[in-house]
Amino acid sequence: MNAPLEFNGTDPFTGEPIRFWMHDGVVSTEAIAGANVAVARGWIVPGLVDAHNHVGIAPGLGVTIERARELAAQDLRAGTMLIREVGSPVDTHPLDADAHGPRFLRSGKHIARPKRYLRDYGVELDDPDQLAAEVAVQARAGDGWVKLVGDWIDREVGDLAPLWSREQLVAAVEAAHANGARITAHVFGAEALPDIIAAGFDSIEHGTGLDEDLIDQLVERDIALVPTLIQLETFPEIAAGADRFPKYKQNMLSLHAGRHEVFARAREAGVRIYAGTDAGGTIKHGRIVDEVEALTTIGFSPLQALAAASTAPRDWLGAPGIVHGARADFLVLDSDPAEDLSTLRRPLHIVCGGEKIPA
Repeated sequence: MNAPLEFNGTDPFTGEPIRFWMHDGVVSTEAIAGANVAVARGWIVPGLVDAHNHVGIAPGLGVTIERARELAAQDLRAGTMLIREVGSPVDTHPLDADAHGPRFLRSGKHIARPKRYLRDYGVELDDPDQLAAEVAVQARAGDGWVKLVGDWIDREVGDLAPLWSREQLVAAVEAAHANGARITAHVFGAEALPDIIAAGFDSIEHGTGLDEDLIDQLVERDIALVPTLIQLETFPEIAAGADRFPKYKQNMLSLHAGRHEVFARAREAGVRIYAGTDAGGTIKHGRIVDEVEALTTIGFSPLQALAAASTAPRDWLGAPGIVHGARADFLVLDSDPAEDLSTLRRPLHIVCGGEKIPA
């Protein structure tokens, strides 16, 4: 059994001193006699949150649980200690046994239609009226979330198009909530968004097709947004390979060109925005700091961007930060992140489950 440790520093969100103890992997705000001082000064923040991540996906698919563990370790070395895994062909629940690995909240498998998403990534429904039934299945397989594909290229249309009717989406939301889960949707374009928002989804992934009216509806309905800014940088590459579908190609380029304005409007309107990398596939794991820095391009201050990857998504997801009785997941930084976000790239300590992790 390790000796208890004491940590002292500054909370960058309040500017106030922070002091706590750690024993058996748990935070204590009550003094523990005989504790050794592990940190006397520094800026201390809760472990980072990647709100859109796929440790069960890598280029070429075929991810084993050991490969998923390696990918999770890459995220952890970047400071990510809570992952919202929004769709994976692999059941990563065995990773929950890793006491000093990231925690997970999962969405089960993606739900899509045949030939309307990446092949072999998720469940493909021949009958779209079976959406609600499949949502119930994935709700039971996950950890409080379900993810469906809201739009994707329709080769007959030659552009992004919705996969589901409004009636099917309303039934999907009812099924998710009846099974104790929240529901989110992948949406790149504009056409699928009105029905998804009207159906009462809990969050939107990407959301590049939002306009002012839809943004206002997100605020009114308290629907969250995870824009995955670093993933959107791949849109020109996607477009470059879509010469057979000129309408789709131009749409992807237009969505890319307007992304900063769209998300700046969403931020100004008061939409709750959280950091997510979309790691897996084309985006490498361990890039949460890149996403935090990218949030400053849509008007977040450095401290607001950090909050969107730490305290704010923890509140949203129901995961405690540095509070009495919580798992000890935190970073100790060498300078004030409100002044310099690059401090996140050189943490003095990464503590996950009460154990110091090599950066």
